[in-house]
Amino acid sequence: MQPTYPTGLVWFRRDLRTTDHPALALALQSCAQVHCVFVFDRTILDALPRQDRRVEFIQASVAELDADLRKLSGKLDAGLITCHAVAADEIPRLAAALQADAVFAAHDYEPQALERDASVETALAAQGKAWVGVKDHVIFERREVLTQTGKPYGVFTPYLRAWLARMGSEGPARHDSHAHIARLAARPSPWNVPVPTLAELGFEPTNMRDLGIQPGASGAQAMLADFLPRMDAYDETRNFPSVKGPSYLGVHLRFGTVSIRQLVQLALPRQRDGSQGASVWLAELGWRDFYFQILANFPQVATGAFKPEYNAIEWEQGPQAQERFAAWCEGRTGYPLVDAAMAQLNQSGYMHNRLRMVAGSFLVKHLGLDWRWGEAYFARHLNDFDLSANNGGWQWVASSGCDAQPYFRIFNPVTQSERFDASGKFIKRYLPALAGLDAKSIHAPWLAKPLALQAAGVVLGRDYPAPVVDHASARARTLLRYGVVKA
Repeated sequence: MQPTYPTGLVWFRRDLRTTDHPALALALQSCAQVHCVFVFDRTILDALPRQDRRVEFIQASVAELDADLRKLSGKLDAGLITCHAVAADEIPRLAAALQADAVFAAHDYEPQALERDASVETALAAQGKAWVGVKDHVIFERREVLTQTGKPYGVFTPYLRAWLARMGSEGPARHDSHAHIARLAARPSPWNVPVPTLAELGFEPTNMRDLGIQPGASGAQAMLADFLPRMDAYDETRNFPSVKGPSYLGVHLRFGTVSIRQLVQLALPRQRDGSQGASVWLAELGWRDFYFQILANFPQVATGAFKPEYNAIEWEQGPQAQERFAAWCEGRTGYPLVDAAMAQLNQSGYMHNRLRMVAGSFLVKHLGLDWRWGEAYFARHLNDFDLSANNGGWQWVASSGCDAQPYFRIFNPVTQSERFDASGKFIKRYLPALAGLDAKSIHAPWLAKPLALQAAGVVLGRDYPAPVVDHASARARTLLRYGVVKA
């Protein structure tokens, strides 16, 4: 087929791989020659602390992407153009300098990204250049899966049925992004330079490597290979934080170092063969799409409740609220499972999914604090932070979101601990001060017998704090607080 455009520019963003890459595949098919670019966007980076695992992950993944492009093309100078600039300004400027006729990029769905892309599209149109957006991050986007009345879904289970039905037994088609790879163009001399180092971007190394986080598409495939033998047991292992149950692919999905279509195609055959683990994991991928379409169709969730009546709830304010929020952030609530979860987040940028529910529920329904405080804290600290999923999860625990838990369902952190960390293995890992406690006492040290505390060398208030709130009293206050919803 004859190319539509003489020159194209592929803008990589959260799709840092070369395989099954829709924007790259379409550009190579549509253009006689193709340049590739990644912008280290100052609009985002300048607001971050100088140590950020996500930036380190991105930088290393971009460096691998650059090497992959050069290897695929067979041209040492046909790698990735990299810029450290304001993306909304740099992309139109670069398109003009390269005389690119069209810019290809994967759709993004977050409010700031939509605003940025609209600005770029307008600037390109003023130059007579095309903006070509493609779907990549999800299986179905925006309004592709609707109810029989033509409305977006607000409840997950019927959405999942429709999602699976629309996908069919063969699963989503993948994209041959290596066809026409010879059309990758050499980088002109001003841009024929290596990917900037972390230091050149103004950042310092983190503990990412020590944590065993492998960036790039190679890291994603290694992690996927590790998970595949465990997938069939996912339904049994996923709720226990001391067990290697999850896939841990969240950060790779976030930055597109793995294709969502590849993951679905691996899970579908196992689901058809009756694997409960694969079925549950596939549903988790469905949740991801579900929250993306919620954000796209109900953008008000980015700042307020999905259910408007929940905006009337009056959250705790003042010095005590701030002190309790600090205790939650720092893992000093006196509830070991909550504190261990926060320690895991603060030390690694990861929190087990069961614990995200427990810690989130504790903030909202024990401390009476606005879910948006927790949402913002997770946004700063999670390696795999994604606005749609983070917002959806927080509104779920706050009962203000779509298909959320009922407001009167309030996790008891002690019983959650006894059920999902029965031996206290996870707690002991992240709260070493409690490591000497027996399996019965470790879940609620304030209820432990004095001799058990003495034998473990634990003095409450010195080695570990007393609870900041009483569960029964907090539950009663929460039911009163949420009374405004049913009034």
